[in-house]
Amino acid sequence: MDITLLHVCLLLITGFLAGIINTLAGGGSNLTLPALMIMGMPAEVANATNRVGVAMQAVTAVSGFKRHGKMDSDDIIPILIPSVIGGLIGAAAAAYMPTEYIKPVLLGTMLTMAAVMLVKPSLIAPEPGTLVNKVRDTPSSWWGLGIAGFYGGFIQAGVGFVLIAALAGTLRYDLVRANALKMLCTLVFTVVALGVFITEGLVMWVPGLILAFGTMFGAHIAVNMAIKAQPATLKWFLFIMTLCGCIAALMF
Repeated sequence: MDITLLHVCLLLITGFLAGIINTLAGGGSNLTLPALMIMGMPAEVANATNRVGVAMQAVTAVSGFKRHGKMDSDDIIPILIPSVIGGLIGAAAAAYMPTEYIKPVLLGTMLTMAAVMLVKPSLIAPEPGTLVNKVRDTPSSWWGLGIAGFYGGFIQAGVGFVLIAALAGTLRYDLVRANALKMLCTLVFTVVALGVFITEGLVMWVPGLILAFGTMFGAHIAVNMAIKAQPATLKWFLFIMTLCGCIAALMF
């Protein structure tokens, strides 16, 4: 594939925006997947190549949240286990399932999250001071995190919304800490998924690394924004990105 200067600019700009959106909410892949496909990639190759940028933005975001003391570490392993298992199954499904399944899954997820935000926004935006639940005491969190991992391994676009629903909805983390743990989960199951895609020969490294440069810069900016933002601001940003995800799913 010939990569032009226009392609480089497209990947850097969409990557930067996706890094911000994914770190603060989710749905950034709704920008980067079309950008990769505009370059001529088949959907399954774009889906795989996109994970390079997702993985690197997650590394940047996790490092930033940890540096600011927003990464809760006492329950990380129980949170990661169902996410990784789901991610491995989802990546295997993405590698072998027909691509026509992608749009219904994406659209269904975005519509569900939009409905939740409208009907019961407190479910994914706990009030300040809400006590955090442990995974061992919250069986429903295993299902939520496992489903989020599967979805992230399968398609990635919009997985941040699903992870926030599991982390803030069932475990009651505030949005900043939920975003921090979301990025850690994303990093782990994306690495698992990337391994599957590499084995299948679906990753195009040059555009993937160009995209990654943009996403890392965006994630760095977004961490500083998340730390300084008011909870209400983050909640509204999450809601707006959910609506944008619905529109993108309809157009995907």
